[in-house]
Amino acid sequence: MNTKIAAVIALVLLITGGIAFAQDAKLNQKKPVISDRDLVIQISDITENALFYPVDIDGMRIEVLAVKAPDGTIRTAFNTCQVCYGSGRGFYVQQGTLLVCQNCGNRFRMNQIERQAGGCNPVPIFPANKTISDTTITISREFLQQAKRIFAGWKK
Repeated sequence: MNTKIAAVIALVLLITGGIAFAQDAKLNQKKPVISDRDLVIQISDITENALFYPVDIDGMRIEVLAVKAPDGTIRTAFNTCQVCYGSGRGFYVQQGTLLVCQNCGNRFRMNQIERQAGGCNPVPIFPANKTISDTTITISREFLQQAKRIFAGWKK
């Protein structure tokens, strides 16, 4: 193979790999851990890339995810699968435009988040369980405390 062609191919691979890496760097971002208080999410922070909010409740780590669905609505859920949470690996990682359960491999589009309870999907945080203002979403410490049982075996 001509060395110029090989150099061009190598350069293209390097550039496209760098772009993919830069895009992946925007995914699976975590906010700082909060401890034993209400979780307040700034609506202005939420994009189509899920943000993960670690919360320490009475010494147990739980996690909430928030994402903007394609219809522009903000969706929230606990970062654990309603079926797989007992495995300890039933948490989600964003791959492209999907959330993927790290235990069973099921994939969920962002518009599926916070739509139903039960089954193999992220544990929803419905509007009745949060307070929404023009700028924030607040999930009370008391409600977060109720979720501790589904994170008891979490291995994240």
